[in-house]
Amino acid sequence: METRSAKRKKPCQNPPPADLDDEDRVSDLPDDILHHVISFLPIKSAAQTSVLSRRWRDLWYSFPDLDFTTAYSPPHIDSACRDAERRVRLHVARCAGYADQILSLLEKHSDVRVLRFRASLTFSRLSALIRHAVKHNVQELDIEVSTCDYFNFPRSVIWSSTLRSLRLKSCHPGFRLPPLEIMKDGFRSLSVLSLSRLILCDQPHLTNLFTDSSFPLLKKLHLEACFDLKHLRIESPALEDLSLENCYQLQDLEIRVQKLKKLRVRSCFDAYSVSSRVEIVAPDLQIMFWSYNAVTEECILHDLTHLQEALVGFYLLPEDLSVSKIRSVWNFLSGILNCHSLTLESQCIEILSKHNQFVGLSLRSFNKLKYLELATAFNKHNNSGLASIFRCSPTIHTITIMIIRDRSAQQQEWNKDLWQSTSSGEERHWESQAQSLSSFLHHLKVVKIHGFTECANDVSLVKFLLKHGKVLQQVFLSASLSKGRDSLLREKIKSQILGFSRASSNANIVFQ
Repeated sequence: METRSAKRKKPCQNPPPADLDDEDRVSDLPDDILHHVISFLPIKSAAQTSVLSRRWRDLWYSFPDLDFTTAYSPPHIDSACRDAERRVRLHVARCAGYADQILSLLEKHSDVRVLRFRASLTFSRLSALIRHAVKHNVQELDIEVSTCDYFNFPRSVIWSSTLRSLRLKSCHPGFRLPPLEIMKDGFRSLSVLSLSRLILCDQPHLTNLFTDSSFPLLKKLHLEACFDLKHLRIESPALEDLSLENCYQLQDLEIRVQKLKKLRVRSCFDAYSVSSRVEIVAPDLQIMFWSYNAVTEECILHDLTHLQEALVGFYLLPEDLSVSKIRSVWNFLSGILNCHSLTLESQCIEILSKHNQFVGLSLRSFNKLKYLELATAFNKHNNSGLASIFRCSPTIHTITIMIIRDRSAQQQEWNKDLWQSTSSGEERHWESQAQSLSSFLHHLKVVKIHGFTECANDVSLVKFLLKHGKVLQQVFLSASLSKGRDSLLREKIKSQILGFSRASSNANIVFQ
């Protein structure tokens, strides 16, 4: 029998596991990993981690990415509002303490890599913030600011040797750049630049800012809502990504960049200008978005041999269907013939449908085009434009049609019983195109139609494609959500479509 003392001395057979709660394994992680974890938190939550321990306090003061956009957003101020200036001044006063807090944090943090903030500030406080950011060797500076008046671009960032990315957006009312002789010798290390609400009144020379001698390392450039920007020349040698938006006064755009890979131009050009022009030389361009831009009088596109994807949309006043602008549209489409994927916005088909009245215009073939997407107010007046695009797409694989309904237009509904003995005008039109579209019909495999209805135009096109599509595999018909449609009539027409003659035994029709 064991004594009581022997029991005390006997070693434990199954010692209890160590209390893992006493061990802080997270704090033992390297600084760069913990900085990455903290970066997913809002700035206030990230700052609160500093109270956990001395280790976490040091982590916070060495945190390189200061994003204050989650702490405050400037109010939306309508410049047309009567008391807009008073409201801006009120918010500027309220944000004075906010700016001082940012300045205090910049002094405490050892190495700031990224600084982002939004605020309503005076120009003096804005300049102070930027000077402190440059002092701490900031690499990425992202500023969205409202002020009481137009302000001048802060010169302290021009000579920074560490700045790699700069985004400056004025919510209200805008800002001006320094003279060209100051700007052109700065930003020697900048690779990303975004400027919004730039005022160029009485500074026409700044439109030649992005030339060979300026921004030698600039790879990405974004300009938005630049007032009085009428002429712009881009020749930055390292530029790969260029974006222009809402530059409504633009009249002349010249781009000569050998390394440019992506171009996005949206809602630009003066629709009332009589001398508008665009010229693009970009042999390495791969992606091009040209959306809702006014048609220029002259268009020249050179050497876009590497183009993979293009989106094209124009804004053309109804009374401005001149020969020069129609020819400009033709020149633009001829310049993107090498693309593999093409999207045409709604007014393109309307423009193409009206070209027959002009002599000497013929669209060349998109011999590399495999994927085509187009939007159109689908009616018989646009059939010639559709046929023209189909005819110029001899090796197409997939076509997607987004039908935009014009409520004011009268659509004739499909009625098989009425047209058994005689074909409709839409059917006769498409049948007359069968020979000229033979290559298109011998390559087309997938058709997707969104906004499909029981209108004669829609059904006639589907019937034509099924009848002549030699290798057609899939036809997806996504019905319009228009109200008041007779469900019995819709189901009847669906069954009629399923009974249409098919040139391809593999053709499958799917109603969505």
